[in-house]
Amino acid sequence: MAVLIVDDNAMNVMVIQEMLKRAGYNDFRAAYSAKEMFELLKNHGDGNAIATPQIDLILLDLMMPAMDGIEACRKLQANVRYKDIPVIMVTAIGDSRKLAEALDAGAIDFVTKPINKTELLARIRSALKLKRELDWHKERDSRMRQELLLARQVQESVLPDQVDDEDVRIQAYFQASEALAGDLYAWHKIDDNRWAIAVIDAMGHGISSSLVSMFIASILKESMRTLWSPQRVFTELNRRLMGLQWENELIHYYCTGIYVTLDLEQRKIEYANAGHPPGLLYHADESLPEKLSVSMPPLGMFDSLEIASRIITLSPGDSLYLFTDGILGPFQGEDEAQLEQLTAFLYQIKKDEESLKQLIDCKPLDGRSDDRCLVRVEVMPGGSKREN
Repeated sequence: MAVLIVDDNAMNVMVIQEMLKRAGYNDFRAAYSAKEMFELLKNHGDGNAIATPQIDLILLDLMMPAMDGIEACRKLQANVRYKDIPVIMVTAIGDSRKLAEALDAGAIDFVTKPINKTELLARIRSALKLKRELDWHKERDSRMRQELLLARQVQESVLPDQVDDEDVRIQAYFQASEALAGDLYAWHKIDDNRWAIAVIDAMGHGISSSLVSMFIASILKESMRTLWSPQRVFTELNRRLMGLQWENELIHYYCTGIYVTLDLEQRKIEYANAGHPPGLLYHADESLPEKLSVSMPPLGMFDSLEIASRIITLSPGDSLYLFTDGILGPFQGEDEAQLEQLTAFLYQIKKDEESLKQLIDCKPLDGRSDDRCLVRVEVMPGGSKREN
């Protein structure tokens, strides 16, 4: 562990060095002013201008010319590279106000001159132990950030690309509240005439809900391809979620979701809504939108679940919006009032891209962060499949 001694008196530096050497400390440096200290710190970052200097503790003299120890300590604390280096103030002053000012400036401890060897070494051991613990936490946090970044990249890789076909357009607007999200969306082209689209919200926040979300995404991808109907896909999702074994029986993860199949030839939507905010179908004739309301309980709560689906007529030029509850955050009131405001908002903006992006970016009124997911499906007017 490297110790930096900062004192304008060369004799004081020599005495402290000898104490450290006799106590078994072999890695120590010396600076004779605050300016020299900052130059030394700047040059001990392993050649990296933004790296943390390889100094584990600073013994800083309180009284020095040009810049005293208190001002130097404040500058250390103001610099992101230096603020985590523990500082022990060395002073001949017995003024309690000065010592309090030094501690307020960021020093973690102090010793007084003439220096007592036993006291100095005890305070050094305590400070270095603190530094080791801090370094361990920083390294762990760094690894976790890297792992979260990788997990987010994996999570985003399973989300589908925008669809811009002759007959249908599908676009998602998405923003995670944290590094990882509990919301997900998916779609699959069943055949030339039919599409399957799903929006899922795993309950909770952070890593746990994101893991459940990824678990659901893996099941959903295969289920949409092989089972495709709302009843069979939600039956499989519920079965797999109920099969998860939680160590803590008081914690139970479930999800809400809405699953829709579009039949462009038969001009119909079949959907199941598992405790999820209703989808909104805006018709080309500008009549009031139809709600794809809740038709069954959330998934993962009950072993036996009656999967109920409903059918709505679909016309060329219609637009369907599916979303999670985070979208309601920028609107006032309770759930129903927020939903009515969102319904009016989507009706007013029509298909304005910029307004939808602003809705995703807008901060919730209650200040609580939540994932935001909105999927817009446009059934294109014209086309042979709808003319037959």
